Amino acid sequence: MNNIPKLWEVYKDYFDIGAAVNLETIKGSKELLATHFNSITAENDMKFVSVHPAENSYTFEAGDELLAFAKQHSMKMRGHTLVWHNQTTDWIFEGENGETASRELLLARMKSHIDTVVGRYKGSIYAWDVVNEVIEDKSDVWLRDSRWLQIIGEDFIEHAFRYAHEADPDALLFYNDYNECNPEKRDKVIKLVKSLQDRGVPIHGIGLQGHWNLSGPSIAEIREAIEKYAALGLQLQVTELDISVFDYEDRRTDLTAPTAEMLEKQANRYKEIFELFREYKDVITAVTFWGAGEDYTWLDDFPVKGRKNWPFVFDEKHEPKTSFWRLVDCSEN
Repeated sequence: MNNIPKLWEVYKDYFDIGAAVNLETIKGSKELLATHFNSITAENDMKFVSVHPAENSYTFEAGDELLAFAKQHSMKMRGHTLVWHNQTTDWIFEGENGETASRELLLARMKSHIDTVVGRYKGSIYAWDVVNEVIEDKSDVWLRDSRWLQIIGEDFIEHAFRYAHEADPDALLFYNDYNECNPEKRDKVIKLVKSLQDRGVPIHGIGLQGHWNLSGPSIAEIREAIEKYAALGLQLQVTELDISVFDYEDRRTDLTAPTAEMLEKQANRYKEIFELFREYKDVITAVTFWGAGEDYTWLDDFPVKGRKNWPFVFDEKHEPKTSFWRLVDCSEN
């Protein structure tokens, strides 16, 4: 591990290199993380259901441990995520006697949650994915039909950003989403962000998740998305990068290892993508992989339950793949 270039050092003049982590990976992948990454994001341990399982109960032990790991290894830490339709406990949407919570009650609970979580890590977590995945994928619908939207209305997004800014005025606040390079969805994200900016809402960046594969999105689509998002005057971060060796529609389950063709395509794909990212180093401030080594990735279970995937630049034994060396080589060139 010590005889190869450190990925974060290779890109130190461009942007931070991050990894999503959990309590298991900071132990099993400690050397890999400490060597090659200078930023971490909690994969699931700081989501609503994890830190706030009941109204008067917060469970910060996991988040605190991840932050301690970051500090021990001089890493930055991103917060993920405050308001999301998924992995949110049902009690927050419930009123008395099984009725639905009122708009006023839900806003008060949102504020209390954000005040408590962001306030706890004030000055330590430098950026937050405040609102996650509220744009609808269907072309004829703008916002996802979540319980946040149903009960509060569209301004739940604005309130979330304002509450987060009040809780930590120095933290960078991001809107985060997937399929962010799809032109239709991209334009809806831009519409949302512009509407927030027009109302003076404190938003500092857009998170491009980057759950991509060997065939899409195209480099031209990624470039156009970066250009259009950057035109809003906000910084960009790639927040959840992985390059699946399977297209989304590919439901094969017979592979026990990636083919040579897959690995070569993936290496070229990473090279082209990072060459593009480097062109926009003035607006892209961090690139975070949604994992580190291929012994653990959420793609092992999605979209095909139990299927192994190989989406990173470090393999299951934490050895650098051809993809890693392409990232190093293209940076040197």
